[in-house]
Amino acid sequence: MHIVVGLGNPGSRYQLTRHNIGFLVVDALVQHLEARAVPDKFNSAIYDAKTEGIDLKLVKPQTFMNLSGEAVQPLLAFYKVPLENLLVIHDDIDQAFGKIKFQKKRGHGGHNGIKNIHEKLGTDDYARLKLGVGRPAHPQMQVVDYVLQNFEKDKDAELADFIGRAGEAALSFLIDGFDRAQTEFN
Repeated sequence: MHIVVGLGNPGSRYQLTRHNIGFLVVDALVQHLEARAVPDKFNSAIYDAKTEGIDLKLVKPQTFMNLSGEAVQPLLAFYKVPLENLLVIHDDIDQAFGKIKFQKKRGHGGHNGIKNIHEKLGTDDYARLKLGVGRPAHPQMQVVDYVLQNFEKDKDAELADFIGRAGEAALSFLIDGFDRAQTEFN
């Protein structure tokens, strides 16, 4: 079994914000794979899916971003999923909008959701799919304000394509493994 976790914040207020791009990718995968919702556990919305004979859980933690590890760690323990079968999808301000990058064994880079997952798992040795949302155009703007804003309306078509490519990257990780997915999508 594999677990794919998309990071974000629960609630309609945050639905289309940059910080919720992980949720948006999980939503797209749920639809693409015709995943089935299961009862929420461990402060998470969970969906069962299967692709290429691989059982997986698609997960959206409901703990709010900064406490994501409080959902991820008990899920891994309960389902007895090894770290190599975990993929965490999240926003990355250090990449331009639309850029995709697989990574593992790296620091949190100031991302509080990833920082909390590192702390709760006691390691950074798991796969991450970092999705570029860019930096604020105005240097005075606080990063937290920027990531909690909705994407610009003129990016709607690009956003749909970006989410689709990120979903393809996640499926590549599941089917082909980290190294091949990294080679193809980084």
